[in-house]
Amino acid sequence: MSKTTQDDSDSAPPNKDADYSSQWKLIYRRFKKHKLARISMYILGFLYFVALFAQFIAPYSLQSYDSKYVNASPMGLRFIDEQGKFHIRPFVYELKSERDPETMRKVFVPDTEQKYALQFFVKGEEYKFLGLIPSNIHLFGVEEPGRLFLLGTDGMGRDMFSRIVLGSQISLSIPLVGVAISFVIGLILGGISGYFGGWVDSLIQRIIEIIRSFPTLPLWMALSAAIPPRIPVVTMYLYIVIIFAFIGWTDLARVVRGKFISLKNEDYVVAAKIAGVGNAKIIMKHLLPGFISYLVVATTLAVPGMILGETAMSFLGLGVRSPATSWGVLLQEAQKIENVALYPWKLIPLGAVVLTVLTYNFLGDGMRDAADPYKK
Repeated sequence: MSKTTQDDSDSAPPNKDADYSSQWKLIYRRFKKHKLARISMYILGFLYFVALFAQFIAPYSLQSYDSKYVNASPMGLRFIDEQGKFHIRPFVYELKSERDPETMRKVFVPDTEQKYALQFFVKGEEYKFLGLIPSNIHLFGVEEPGRLFLLGTDGMGRDMFSRIVLGSQISLSIPLVGVAISFVIGLILGGISGYFGGWVDSLIQRIIEIIRSFPTLPLWMALSAAIPPRIPVVTMYLYIVIIFAFIGWTDLARVVRGKFISLKNEDYVVAAKIAGVGNAKIIMKHLLPGFISYLVVATTLAVPGMILGETAMSFLGLGVRSPATSWGVLLQEAQKIENVALYPWKLIPLGAVVLTVLTYNFLGDGMRDAADPYKK
């Protein structure tokens, strides 16, 4: 009887439910089940694709303006003209300015006598493709002397669509670079503090407490005031990144410290120390892998905060300044309530900020659920 049972157990097929995959494969499988997070990842991929090829996608440059079209309303792409004729290629009508008989305010109305067909891969203002290759080809546009303002213009007659696309390069890249630097600083200082303890731990924790004791907005203002005026755009970019990195590393450092304190007395870590393994190898091969999934999730969830921070700084005039632009700079014109009331399209950059922050939050939630070892 026992022999038969043993033979049956030896010949039984392996349990299909048993999962012998690595931790990252398990996380990936759970992440694929989170539909909202996957959709958010695709949206973010599209946004960063647009930011990467912004000069090619934008019909006009940041320096392009036309005083004839100051605060012009958005142009709608049309397939059917005023006579009811259908056009395969979409077109826009020329805008002409008129005076509102009641308010005497200048308004723009379509001129149905003049229409311009949308064209792809048109020649326009010169730029450097990917910052390296000189080119003057833009993804779409209209023939001269026509103008294309899909999202209207601002108070200087500059195309809002082009400025939103070009502004995404700064609004999407500064938070990523800032989070990357904060991640490295927080990981190193938090690891040193938690692993070695003693006076080193006390010193690092006092530094963190001092930084965290400052209100965020006055600290931004103080650091921004230290930036020299009229510096090159690239230098300004680096300064803003440094500001965010200086402020943002403290939260991660405290979490890493707590993780190191809880893990450094585990049996496998003590055994590695007895075996003569160096501190650096213990940290890299024994401690960090124990909560690396948490670090990835924490980094993803930190990006939205920095996006909002950059937008707020630029909105208040403390961050990126002209001639560079970002979504926060574009929202500066929305500070006046009359601008919002009369020209509501100036709030469109706010939609880009909200979309990006929401997608990052949904992506972070999905990664957090996927990295949770107790979630099925």
